[in-house]
Amino acid sequence: MEKYPLPKFHFTVDWGGTVVGFSEVSGLDVETEVIEYREGASPEYHSIKMPGRQKFSNITLKRGTFKADNEFFEWWNTRALNTVERRDLTISLLNENHEPVVVWKVKQAWPIKVQSTDLKADGNEVAIETLELAHEGLVIQNE
Repeated sequence: MEKYPLPKFHFTVDWGGTVVGFSEVSGLDVETEVIEYREGASPEYHSIKMPGRQKFSNITLKRGTFKADNEFFEWWNTRALNTVERRDLTISLLNENHEPVVVWKVKQAWPIKVQSTDLKADGNEVAIETLELAHEGLVIQNE
């Protein structure tokens, strides 16, 4: 057993063979909805609880804004009436040897929101753009 938990600052995001650098990834969670049921003849005066459908949060990716890089908006712009380009993502938390130790595999992701940086005349920060993704599944693998 390791003595210390893993640091969270060394990671990669891969979509379709392209590794993209991000400053932040959030929304890597999965939840099981609860189904409550009680039949009328039950001697108990409460419901029983059963596992229901899985529910996945939207994933938010943030990165610095670069000149002539419009990839977020171009992906978002692939949507039509009821279709959009979907991509599988692999998000890897890396060790000091740049090897994956925890991997999140995201299935059928597609952009639902692209947010450009805010602008501030007296600011001293990097311009950050944000991409929010909906998806159809998340698997967590500890290597």
